[in-house]
Amino acid sequence: YWAGENHINGSAFQSINCYSSTDLVRWTFVNELLTLQSSGDLGPSRVVERPHIIYNDATSTYVMWMHIDDSSYGEAKAGVATSSTVCGNYNYLGSSQPLGYQSRDMNVFKDTDGTAYLLTEDRANGLRIDLLSSDYLSVESATYLYAQDYEAPAMYKSGNTYFMFASHESGWAPNDNIYCTATSLTGPWSAWQDFATAGTNTFTSQTADVVSINGVVMYMGDRWISTDLGASTYVWLPLTISGTTATLTNEVNWILDISAGTWTTGPSETTPEAESSSNTLSGGAKILSCSGCSGSESVGYIGGSTNGILTFPDISSSVSTTTTIRIHYENGDTSQRYANVVVNGVTHIVAFVPTADGSTPGTSTLTVPLNSGSQNVITFEGYNGGWAPDIDRLMVPVS
Repeated sequence: YWAGENHINGSAFQSINCYSSTDLVRWTFVNELLTLQSSGDLGPSRVVERPHIIYNDATSTYVMWMHIDDSSYGEAKAGVATSSTVCGNYNYLGSSQPLGYQSRDMNVFKDTDGTAYLLTEDRANGLRIDLLSSDYLSVESATYLYAQDYEAPAMYKSGNTYFMFASHESGWAPNDNIYCTATSLTGPWSAWQDFATAGTNTFTSQTADVVSINGVVMYMGDRWISTDLGASTYVWLPLTISGTTATLTNEVNWILDISAGTWTTGPSETTPEAESSSNTLSGGAKILSCSGCSGSESVGYIGGSTNGILTFPDISSSVSTTTTIRIHYENGDTSQRYANVVVNGVTHIVAFVPTADGSTPGTSTLTVPLNSGSQNVITFEGYNGGWAPDIDRLMVPVS
């Protein structure tokens, strides 16, 4: 299950949504966990960020903690809500500054003995680990304070070693995130150090969480776009834990075998260009100049009043398989565009969030079956009479 913020119509709170998946690739919307209210913490123009859910075995209750604030980020509070089911309707209980301290970027951690903790950034004092009550609904006491100015905390436990991950404070811009270790949450903690290649800004991301899927440790990072939070994206990468060392691997694509608890590097990709002479353009679709695109061109005017259509007639795969195709596109609007993407006769509706401008490609994905050989056909059409995005190129795994 995956819970997150809805920013389709701007940065202010709209809802906290829940999705489910059996493979971490194909996700299905389940429910709005919290919805916009007429007033209060969940009212108009409010900030509700970083929802995290843990299960309390003793009370059979799912408990959500989240950052609550006003539009100027002047309140710095933590909110809490409960539900009897993970993707059910949550009852919002209220917010406060834990132990009287600011709370901004936050997370929760449930230890192997069932004890739970709130991890929270206190801008005035540092990064905090606070003990939650036995029902997980309130903060009881302080466990540890890192005096440094760090944010975006996440914790992972390997054996008897605790790993605390965090980000430097650089606004919405990414930086080289860091981690430290200890055998007790009260310390002593090791010195902070990078876990991704220095200078890569954690592969252009900020820590959101670290989770284990049947023994495979996965880093979940946010790629923020401050001018349009709804266009922000994610990166999920394998994280290697060895003793007290954490190492993040930057993979263009990778394959997780959930049942086996293993992962492998994904296959190489072909990169068919939209403007290629082997493709078919019909209706009003035409080749456009695009300074940020590969080949400096893209295909636009797809869909819309001229019913433009772009067809890739010869997409190759060395095997018959279900695979994830990355679509590089441009959408200079302030809202999402949609397209019907027809793969070997099967239509899929794909959303394309706004990009930085009309010449800077973004990426959307589509997981579909491909046939062995070079006769796979992928067609881009408009959806419900609207304009599709401009298409730069596809990134198609070879197998």
